[in-house]
Amino acid sequence: MTRFAIDADVALRLIADGAHVAPEHSLVGPSVLRSHAMAKLYTQVRDGSLDEKTGRARLDRVATMKIRLLGDRVSRATAWRIARDLGWDDPAPAEYLAVAALQADLLVTDDATLSEAARAVGVSVVGIDDAVIAGAVTADSTTSALG
Repeated sequence: MTRFAIDADVALRLIADGAHVAPEHSLVGPSVLRSHAMAKLYTQVRDGSLDEKTGRARLDRVATMKIRLLGDRVSRATAWRIARDLGWDDPAPAEYLAVAALQADLLVTDDATLSEAARAVGVSVVGIDDAVIAGAVTADSTTSALG
């Protein structure tokens, strides 16, 4: 079984693509993932790149997505340490790295800053398109990793 830590952008892409995680794999993320996803969807609706009905439907899918969200004391302390060590002003992105380091086999993200930071703190990272090769997620009747 592979545990994939994902960020909000990956969660939203999985939802937009209609992807489903294979039963032998699982998704994890920080507890802030749902709030980050909502903020991104809201922004897309406000700027007109997504209609409200679709935005609300995707938000509902975020709420029902099978993902283990972590916000425990150890995860938060680890995120704090990572943000401090990287010299970041905001510890929120470090929460994804903390969950990946503590609970996942690798982080899936297309965020360049997060990818670079993951490598700096020893977290294995792949982009969503690279993860497709792994065969962990099914989308539209074809097997693909996370997209």
